[in-house]
Amino acid sequence: MAAAFSSDGEATLRRELCTAVAAAPRSDLDGFYEMGRAAAFVRDGGFRKVALQFPDELLADAVQVAGGLEAATGAEMFVLGDTTYGSCCVDEVAAEHVGAEAVLHYGPACLSPCRKLPVLHIFGQQPLDAGRCADAFRELYPERQSRVVVLSDVVYAHAMGELEQQLRPEYPNVIFSRLVWGDPPGPAVPGQERKFGRQFLVEAAGGLQDYAMFYVGAEGLALTSFMLTWNRCPFSSFNPSTGCGRRETLNVNRALMRRLYLVERARDASVVGILVGTLGVAGYLTVLQHLRELLARAGKRSYTLAVGKPNPAKLANFPEVDIFVLVACAQNSLLDSSDFYRPVVTPYELELACNPAREWTGNYLTDFRDLLPGACGHVELPPAVPAEEAVPDVSLISGKMRAAHLCSPPSSQLPPSTALACRDQTRALAEISPAASFLESRSWRGLEQQLGQSPVSKAVQGRRGIAIAYEDEGCEQP
Repeated sequence: MAAAFSSDGEATLRRELCTAVAAAPRSDLDGFYEMGRAAAFVRDGGFRKVALQFPDELLADAVQVAGGLEAATGAEMFVLGDTTYGSCCVDEVAAEHVGAEAVLHYGPACLSPCRKLPVLHIFGQQPLDAGRCADAFRELYPERQSRVVVLSDVVYAHAMGELEQQLRPEYPNVIFSRLVWGDPPGPAVPGQERKFGRQFLVEAAGGLQDYAMFYVGAEGLALTSFMLTWNRCPFSSFNPSTGCGRRETLNVNRALMRRLYLVERARDASVVGILVGTLGVAGYLTVLQHLRELLARAGKRSYTLAVGKPNPAKLANFPEVDIFVLVACAQNSLLDSSDFYRPVVTPYELELACNPAREWTGNYLTDFRDLLPGACGHVELPPAVPAEEAVPDVSLISGKMRAAHLCSPPSSQLPPSTALACRDQTRALAEISPAASFLESRSWRGLEQQLGQSPVSKAVQGRRGIAIAYEDEGCEQP
């Protein structure tokens, strides 16, 4: 699960792109990338500058796709060379750098709603043997009255109609989900599930827990998020690449135990780092403010950090932080932090740790927008409790006593006078940041400019090559 945000730098430098397998055949570019639908989207919207966002495995076709769309629409096409965060999210920040008026997002997508730019998702129609998939379904569910919800990876959504035609006559209680994105219009329909860009209507009286889940796609972040969110439903899957179906043996309870352990770590933390893992998903600014207020009420200090794609080396630069909370899309929020210096939790897990009114019900929320006011999973903070009336709480990890009550909402007044210092002879006051004070106490604080202290010298020839293997490595230096 850490692969979306963390990778080995050496492996990246040595990696060779295999365009013959990953890219679509040249003769099928129009069908694979739905060139007609993309051109119609650009023309109907009257867009003159459009950003094209490709994942790494499809970048080999970017030039041909951009050239074809420019010829068909007359608009300027800009290929985004790198994504700020996960490739499944629409990178509105990079698109705005070139003044793009819309985005064409290619490849797998988390279908998180965007804030500013119009977006057209083109997933790429990967082949699916619907007959083999139907046979695997029959083997996994021999009872014809089985209640099953069929989910799929977005790249196989185009073939779900054919699969439904084969299974519907035999399985009257099977439900096929539909892909949707953006905020739903109108009030919610009773019995309708809408998560992860999938929508389906549950008709059983017992609700979703009476159904099993059948996923069409390879093992990955999407399937993991589905299994944790709908953890009361048994899962099975069909991998189109191997042509095999199986019952998912991932021990969800074990995974949940690991996540609940991180909740306990969050309760013990006194300094929390809020990691900005998206700049395009709608509502991310609101949830950032919500987390700051929650941590302030819980008596914890918080710092907001924008470090791009998190990895162990980046986050190890903040040893004063006890735990991090990652604000990202639903698929990338479950970051495996076992290799990190400090744990990384989700906004929902932080709420479990800091909001006494929120209780564990067995339902897991990976979409941070579900925590906001007015959403299905929002829980109001209870009133503040005086310290002398608070019920004592004991850490299950350290065995020490800790505060478990909420403080009064922070006031907008200036901090105490001990946080102010005279900055210069003009008696100007400057606030002293606790994080800055900690940085000053370090023996090493990074690169220093030392202006006026270093002698001026002419430019000299530097080392050649890449960092892992310079051309002169292995040679003795004079």
